[in-house]
Amino acid sequence: MHDGTIRDLAFMEGPESGGSILISAGAGDCNIYTTDCQRGQGLHALNGHTGHILTVYTWGGWMIASGSQDKTVRFWDLRVPSCVRVVGTSLHGSGSAIASVAVDPSGRLLATGQEDSTCMLYDIRGGRMVQTFRPHSSDIRSVRFSPGAHHLLTGSYDNKIIISDLQGDLTKQLPQTVAGEHLDKVIQCRWHPHDRTFLSSSADRTVVLWAPGP
Repeated sequence: MHDGTIRDLAFMEGPESGGSILISAGAGDCNIYTTDCQRGQGLHALNGHTGHILTVYTWGGWMIASGSQDKTVRFWDLRVPSCVRVVGTSLHGSGSAIASVAVDPSGRLLATGQEDSTCMLYDIRGGRMVQTFRPHSSDIRSVRFSPGAHHLLTGSYDNKIIISDLQGDLTKQLPQTVAGEHLDKVIQCRWHPHDRTFLSSSADRTVVLWAPGP
């Protein structure tokens, strides 16, 4: 169904959808496609982005967040199914392509990883940006909340993996720790579902399992 490079995939997880809907997005027509995995049939083509889609994230059984080279995050509700909100990154400065998005387990907070080395925290329910900050010195290709949403894990083309502490006032400067470093660009980072350990993959041809200190 796609007519360009597929950049990201996600399954829709949750009791409403049964975890059987595949979300895929990328270049070409810049659409997000949903597929019923049990029947092997396409369901929806969600259009609105004007640049290549680099990242998708699902939560809540119905919701999708997508980040694009058009410098926006779009929220999609599959019950509609259409775009229900657009969040731009050009509120301060020229904006930046969004390489990674994640939503915390409560569904309240969005984090972005951007090609200008910044992250944005966005209050989904309040509809407002909480803050932008720069934990890295190059493209941020991966952002993920820890299972309890106490920490944000970011991986970057600066070879570093940073953990930002989210337990205080989110409008203030966030305490940050360099949790790991590769010999080349960091491509993806993922928390363990229960432990405080995490994985990172890199252009240095390694995947590393890290155990952060207490």
